[in-house]
Amino acid sequence: MIDLGACGVRFMVWGDESGGGFSLVEHPIPPRHLAAPLHRHTREDEYSFVLEGRLGASLGDQVVYADPGDLVFKPRDQWHTFWNAGDSVCRILEIISPAGFEHYFEDVIERPAGADWGARYGVETDPSGTSRIREQFDLVFPGRPATR
Repeated sequence: MIDLGACGVRFMVWGDESGGGFSLVEHPIPPRHLAAPLHRHTREDEYSFVLEGRLGASLGDQVVYADPGDLVFKPRDQWHTFWNAGDSVCRILEIISPAGFEHYFEDVIERPAGADWGARYGVETDPSGTSRIREQFDLVFPGRPATR
């Protein structure tokens, strides 16, 4: 398990195990934590299946909430972020298709100062949008520093 502070990452299926079609990670998210900055992917779609807790997500101009058994689709090129909207741990399975982005979670732990991970992985972030969402929903972000 990798602890990114705002959420954890447990690798379940690597891209090489699926022929590059997808990867699967589990994200446990602490209560009232924003799991990722507002961002968009240029290469992959993401699907979040809620196992436990309540997930909030900003998808473009829409805010949605998902409970256990619900699936949230985040298509490539759509601005999005997600958070734990409850008072207990939220756990989601994240399907990333096609595979490749799962390596970001490993690389970010060992990131050299000034590394441009967004360009490397085809991801763009919006810091001011992230601050707006954090304040609007009274969320903690980032959490603790990333560790293994």
